[in-house]
Amino acid sequence: MIKVKGEFKEPVISDKQWVTDILKRSKQVGCEFCFGNIFMWSPVYGSQITTCQEGFFLCKSTDDKPSYSMPKGGNDIKRCIDFLKSDARNMGHNLEIYAVTETEKQMLESLFPNKFRFHESRNSFDYVYSTSGLASLSGKKYHSKRNHILFFEKNYDWSYEDITADNIVECIEMNRNWEQENKKKNEHEQGTQKEEIAIKRAFENYEELDFKGGLIRANGEVVAYTFGELLNENTFCTHVEKAFAEIRGSYPIINREFAKNTIGSFEFVNREEDLGIEGLRKAKLSYNPEMLVTKYRAVNED
Repeated sequence: MIKVKGEFKEPVISDKQWVTDILKRSKQVGCEFCFGNIFMWSPVYGSQITTCQEGFFLCKSTDDKPSYSMPKGGNDIKRCIDFLKSDARNMGHNLEIYAVTETEKQMLESLFPNKFRFHESRNSFDYVYSTSGLASLSGKKYHSKRNHILFFEKNYDWSYEDITADNIVECIEMNRNWEQENKKKNEHEQGTQKEEIAIKRAFENYEELDFKGGLIRANGEVVAYTFGELLNENTFCTHVEKAFAEIRGSYPIINREFAKNTIGSFEFVNREEDLGIEGLRKAKLSYNPEMLVTKYRAVNED
C-alpha cells in the first residue's frame, strides 16, 4: 500500500529540513530541486509538495493542468509514478513529468515500456560551469570578459561584499530599480514581473533559506548582486544574478567575484536555464559551460 505523508500542499519554511534531506540524499543535478528555489517560485507556479515511499514530489499547476517532478529519493519509483498517474487522472489529465534527466528517462522507459512520450526541453537545460574557471577567467576564450572587467576596475571605485543583514536592503532597492528599468524595455515583461515576485519572496526569507550571495559596489552604490544555494555536495546553484547593463563590466565582475570569494569551495556552479531567450542563451554559452543538464518532458499515454 502506498504511503503518502499528506495531500499536496504549498511549501512553507518549516518544510525546508525534510525536503533538503531527501534532495541531498538523491544527489540532484537540476536547478529545480533546491528547496529555496522551490519556495521562492511557488506563488508563481502554484507549486505544491508531498511525500511518497520516503520520497519527495513537486507539482506545478499552469491553467489548472498539473505537471509533476520525478519522485526524488523514494524507495519504490514505480508505485510513486502510479500514485502520480492516479492524481493527474483525478484532475482529468494524463500524467506529465517535467525536468526528467537522461538517467530518469531511461528509468521510466525501463519501468513503463512504451508508456511515455519524451519531449526534449532545450529551453530548460541547465548550464554547469567550473567554479575555478569562472573565478580565474583565464585563457583566450575569456578575453572579452577580462576586457569588460578591466574597464570596470579602471573607471569605478569598486568593492565586493557578501550579502548580509547589513546590506540586503540595498540589494532589494537595487533590484527594484533594475525591475523598473527592464519592465520598460524588456520584451519578456511578464517574465520580469513573475521574477520580481520570486525575488521579493527570496529576500524576505533570505537567512531562513540559507542563501549565499554577493554584491558589487561602484562608487559606493550597489550595481550588481547574485545569490543561490547548495544543490549537491560539489555544486552550487545560482538562482539570481542582476546588474545594471549600462554599467560596462558589472555582469562579468559580479560573476567572477562571487565565484572567487563566496562559492570557491564548490567544484561546479549551476547557473540554471536560458528559458529560450536568445540573449540569455548567448550570454550563458559565452562562459563556456562544462556541461548542459539535458531535460525532458515525459507524457504518459496509458
